[in-house]
Amino acid sequence: MPVGLPFGGCVADLFVSYKSEDRARVKPLVDALQADGLSVWWDAHIEGGAGWRQRIEQELTTAACVLVAWTKRSAGPDGEFVHDEATRAKRRGVYLPVLLEKVELPLGFGEKQALPLTGWKGDRADARYQAVLAAARAVVSGAPVPGAGTVAAGPSLGRRAVIGGGVALGAAALGGAGWYVLRPGAAEAKAKSIAVLPFKNLSGDEAQAWFSDGIAEELRSALARIAGLQVAARTSSEQVRDADVKEAASKLEVAHVLTGSVRKGGGTIRVSAQLANGESGLEEWSQSYDRPEGDALVVQTSIAESVANALSLTLGKAAAMLGGTKNPVAYEAYLRAQAIRTPGLEGSRARLAALDAAIAADPNFATAHASRAIVLANFGNREETIEGRDRFLAMAEESARRAIALEPKLALGHIALSETKLFQFDLKGADASYSKALSLPGLGSRELAFGGRFQAEIGRPEKGRALVEQAVSLDPLNPLRQQARIHVMVYNRQFAEALAAIDSFNAANPETPVPGLLIARALLFSGDARGALAAFGDTRTEMQSLPYVAMAYAGLGDRAASDRALAELRAGYGEVAAYQIAQVHAFRGETDLAFGELERALATRDPGLSQMRVDPALDNLRKDPRFAALEKRVGFPAV
Repeated sequence: MPVGLPFGGCVADLFVSYKSEDRARVKPLVDALQADGLSVWWDAHIEGGAGWRQRIEQELTTAACVLVAWTKRSAGPDGEFVHDEATRAKRRGVYLPVLLEKVELPLGFGEKQALPLTGWKGDRADARYQAVLAAARAVVSGAPVPGAGTVAAGPSLGRRAVIGGGVALGAAALGGAGWYVLRPGAAEAKAKSIAVLPFKNLSGDEAQAWFSDGIAEELRSALARIAGLQVAARTSSEQVRDADVKEAASKLEVAHVLTGSVRKGGGTIRVSAQLANGESGLEEWSQSYDRPEGDALVVQTSIAESVANALSLTLGKAAAMLGGTKNPVAYEAYLRAQAIRTPGLEGSRARLAALDAAIAADPNFATAHASRAIVLANFGNREETIEGRDRFLAMAEESARRAIALEPKLALGHIALSETKLFQFDLKGADASYSKALSLPGLGSRELAFGGRFQAEIGRPEKGRALVEQAVSLDPLNPLRQQARIHVMVYNRQFAEALAAIDSFNAANPETPVPGLLIARALLFSGDARGALAAFGDTRTEMQSLPYVAMAYAGLGDRAASDRALAELRAGYGEVAAYQIAQVHAFRGETDLAFGELERALATRDPGLSQMRVDPALDNLRKDPRFAALEKRVGFPAV
């Protein structure tokens, strides 16, 4: 049981949250902090009676800093009181994590580096204790935390981890004492977060909804180019389209909400927009625009500039229209492409046709070229023949380079080239293009999630986790972002955390659960082959599932069933499944066969090799000198 003892009858500086079984280990830290002048509240001598829970809650709510002592007990399933207190501290922006043992933190707390005190014996001169003391004093006073770098995230932003200037927070936050906290600049960061809800279609024609939704999405893109402004992503924003301002702000963890409506017809458009305070629901700015239909982009730019002004931020016309078009036909074709939600090849073909129409109307429409490149790259990645894959990827690269030539500062163009290079098996080229994209404003949750998975795959676990957490924070209600987060956990060997995240997400989102393949991978590599087989459901015969089915049967000792799944994989997808076949052989300990398939994968430039550095299926090969030699030939970027 966590927390503490009143100090002098006044509001305490510091509230200590810990598991009661760890009291003897926490006491030296409490004594040291008190000796150094901090008032500390913890429960070693709390008075009995029915009011003890209320007293704990009172002290937790008023303390200037909440120090959470993480151990195996407090981080484990029995540490629910500590988890709850840590969550409340994060919301208030006063959370200070300290590790008394080397332990994997619970879901939701692993994104912040905790201050290490493992093995500390109470020496106040110890540099590790001095780091804790300095951090505690900083949080109490609201001053910048020593060694924390620039940290921007508000107390109600929860999972938000700001990427400033395109550099992942992990790089700046791991200096000095090796941690960061949400306290410094919290109020400022919260003031600079916004959601743009779908604009209402008042045209009297449901078929025109694509236009009003498209206007809202383009506003998100324009606002995302403002340095320091956090903009909630499209999917999550659309899930709260029917909520009131305060509810939407709460669910998306933003300070401001932009709403609006569009009426289109008779050659004119009327666009109305309102900016409201997310906490109070009160309107902060509103404006209506009556323009010819062809001026939709001008209206969008004017709204973005007005919102920036209302938030005391800067967005010039050039930034708002970066990579855009002044051609109304091209603009509407692009909005149609963005509105297409049909899954699979049918939706991709429809998007490609609409983007081709946009480019035909304006060949210099850089954003349309970049979007076209991404669609083509995904076509290539789905191709079942090497010839078809290379043909689509060549077209994708041409479109991406055209977008960059037209607008070098368009982040989406560099993202498109990075994805294309990845599928072309040019890992260094993919990394260079993604690094360029990170240096530019305007990255959305999809691009951050792609980068997070890629960075984790090439052996940069901290950077990968930071990027994917940022993607989730911008798009918290999007199941695809949660799935990318779980992928990265598996790459990082955080199997227990991945399974906990899956359970949590599925409980909250029963209509869009995590796919069985992702669950099966986490179960398989955590040692539960039987659970993995049960998780596949109806996907056992799909290309992506078959290697894991074969591995799961091997894990159960059923070699005949494993061989059948492997034979099915070879028969159906052998030309493009060399890497997946190698996974099965490696998992089964068939080293020579595995290396033979990896050589075949290298000869065909199989994109699956991009994950060989971190793939748990290949762990049986890592001590073989052939593995390091192959890794070098693959051409991974330096880590």
